[in-house]
Amino acid sequence: MRKIASFSVNHDKIVEGIYVSRIDGDITTYDMRMRKPNMGDYIDNITLHSLEHMFATYVRNSEIGENVIYFGPMGCQTGFYLLTRDISNEKVLEVVKKVLSKIINHTGEIFGNTREECGNYRNLNLECAQLESKRYLDVLNSKEVTFKYE
Repeated sequence: MRKIASFSVNHDKIVEGIYVSRIDGDITTYDMRMRKPNMGDYIDNITLHSLEHMFATYVRNSEIGENVIYFGPMGCQTGFYLLTRDISNEKVLEVVKKVLSKIINHTGEIFGNTREECGNYRNLNLECAQLESKRYLDVLNSKEVTFKYE
């Protein structure tokens, strides 16, 4: 059986950042790596879930919203995948930073926080999403982004 693309990257060499994981026609998969893999420092479930609600809503309502295919967490709890269609890497980075800033500055409730809207609506915490967004935005602002795995 063929190995899938995400298993072909040496996870011991991945550091926090944003990378192009793969390109399939006009769809680009971004690896939004928030934690270094296999180091024991994983994103807890409430933070993953909360950040998913906030980021997905903001990015789908952004200037690239119509070109967002998917946003969701990695099972290994070290980040998220963002799939877009026909958007430049630079534009994606710009929007990712804007979305993270919006989450950091968000007041009010988490989007989709009711029983009718979410299958685990009690497992949400805005402060967790804000802290993780701040942490990741600091990473993205601290270095040159090449979109290539090191």
